[in-house]
Amino acid sequence: MTLASTKFGQLPTPSLDWRSAGLRYHRLSWLLHQKFGCRVWKVSVDAGFTCPNVDGTLGTDGCIFCNNRSFSPGRRLGIASISGQIEEGVRRLQRKKGPERFLAYFQPGTNTYAPVERLRAVYEEALSHPLVVGLLIGTRPDCVPDEVLGLVTELADRTWIVIEYGLQTIHDKSLAWLNRGHTYAAFQDAAERTRRRGISFGTHLILGLPGETREDMLATARAVAESGVHSLKLHNLHAVRNTVLADWVGTGKVRLLDRDEYASLVVDFLEAIPPHCVVDRLSGDAPPDYLVAPAWAEDRRAVRAAIEAELVRRDSWQGKVYRPQ
Repeated sequence: MTLASTKFGQLPTPSLDWRSAGLRYHRLSWLLHQKFGCRVWKVSVDAGFTCPNVDGTLGTDGCIFCNNRSFSPGRRLGIASISGQIEEGVRRLQRKKGPERFLAYFQPGTNTYAPVERLRAVYEEALSHPLVVGLLIGTRPDCVPDEVLGLVTELADRTWIVIEYGLQTIHDKSLAWLNRGHTYAAFQDAAERTRRRGISFGTHLILGLPGETREDMLATARAVAESGVHSLKLHNLHAVRNTVLADWVGTGKVRLLDRDEYASLVVDFLEAIPPHCVVDRLSGDAPPDYLVAPAWAEDRRAVRAAIEAELVRRDSWQGKVYRPQ
């Protein structure tokens, strides 16, 4: 399945140019540099949206791993406005990293879970910043009614935009264990309706869920690869404070992967997905004062180095064993 589309944010027909650049997987940073001609970084934006899994619509306990403050600078620093969060993020990143353009990443909460006019207002406020060149919208696959996709379609005609669906796994037993409040069928439906509109979409996946075998995780890789997904974010199962998962890890109910186990699984996963899929993230982490375990997740650079070392050891690359279904 190609990803060709007339939408601004959608990839052209896939190529293997990233291989000629000496890469072993299709990095988002490489893709954005090709598209915009400069360094592009993400700025986390918190619009204050809730989630049907915590507001009583589906439940009140939320996912067992979720603590929105752990990945929301806005909630930790108390910055209320969209523009203020972007300004703070831009200043911080320019001081440390020196990027030239930014994507506004609506990250905490369910960022399509509001009336369309409210969504339009916050998306447009983010896009009004002169250095913002696009949006990443994190949401649940059961929270994208057609009217919301219509708004995203409109925006995608003039800016880079990717909807990110939190799926985690295709296995309903694991989704129930995570207390996600939706099934794999919800993702299949959302992916189909999003793809029909020519909108780029990504998905978040967790490796190392208890009860899942290597083959179970590779089944997720194969299924998601055939969905037409634009980008993937891989996360090691990790615990942050004030969550059910942290309690279970603390009592020994849940065992987390060590770094070498995780690196090996990531390479298995990369080998199984098509070359055109963009790899947005290789591991999960949290601020030091929120991360409970595993300790190795705090050093993302070392995790990436371990994954890349395993790719070199195997003389492998993304898509090496991929076969279209």
